[in-house]
Amino acid sequence: MKIVPFGAEHIEAAAALLEERHRRHREAEPLLPGEVDYHAEIQALWEKDGAAGVFTEDGYLLATRLDESWGPNAWIELAGHAVQEPELVRDLYADAAARWVEEGRTRHYVYVPNQAELVDAWFRLGFGAQHAFGIRELDQPDPPVPEAVAVRAAEEADLEALVEVGPVLDEHQAASPVFSTARAWTEEEIREDIEGDFGKEELANLVAEIDGRVVGNFVVVPIEMSGAHKGLARPAGFAHLGYAAVLPGARGSGAGLALTAASFAWAREQGYPAMVTDWRVTNLLSSRFWPKRGFRTTFLRLYRSIP
Repeated sequence: MKIVPFGAEHIEAAAALLEERHRRHREAEPLLPGEVDYHAEIQALWEKDGAAGVFTEDGYLLATRLDESWGPNAWIELAGHAVQEPELVRDLYADAAARWVEEGRTRHYVYVPNQAELVDAWFRLGFGAQHAFGIRELDQPDPPVPEAVAVRAAEEADLEALVEVGPVLDEHQAASPVFSTARAWTEEEIREDIEGDFGKEELANLVAEIDGRVVGNFVVVPIEMSGAHKGLARPAGFAHLGYAAVLPGARGSGAGLALTAASFAWAREQGYPAMVTDWRVTNLLSSRFWPKRGFRTTFLRLYRSIP
């Protein structure tokens, strides 16, 4: 086995390897997109900032570099690796990571199809699970809705109530055991973002009320509006549950169940056959809630920090 630095001359062969990986993935999860331009996916990665990786005839690994908010990173995106045998990824990473660390790129991220042997190979490189993508059909039964919770479309009169709900997801994920360091939005930024959603017919902005008080907010959009679900994770014409939050004091009340059922119902009415969402696997609430609502994990984002 000869491992060489990834170059433009390897894109075509890498595309064939990626196509085979995705074919195997779709055997397990047929809702994933069937029409993918694999050459274009890898070409786009190769043209990104900091693109660097390795290639051998049985596999490749190609990382890019995201902005400084992710630290000194090497980011292996959805199309960034494919191997014929899972164990090979450990050899490829050993070679590529040595160069990244020499460059000071010590925070490593990778999206991995949720296939046990491949995930295990990355785990045995010191990676841990951080984030998950999920998918489900919309022809399944909806969760029962508690009678005490009312769900409706958000109105402009709800603005200040939505501003109150706005930061609770980031606040929850800044705490243990997630410890997210995402940039905190100011109240004015939250208000402007919410105001921008009013009147957009292509999305559902739903609120849950208990005793007349807004206690939760879900937003559903076309998958094409998702910044994360793209390429190999973007089946055309699906809905994306892009935001979901319930006030801490209302958790356990059934507000989340009611909003979930309403989100599924809205998406069905719009003609969507299926829905995607994503969550932090270190978020104890969401990592238990969404799989119980029928979402199957498609990709895991793994992370390793080199001391």
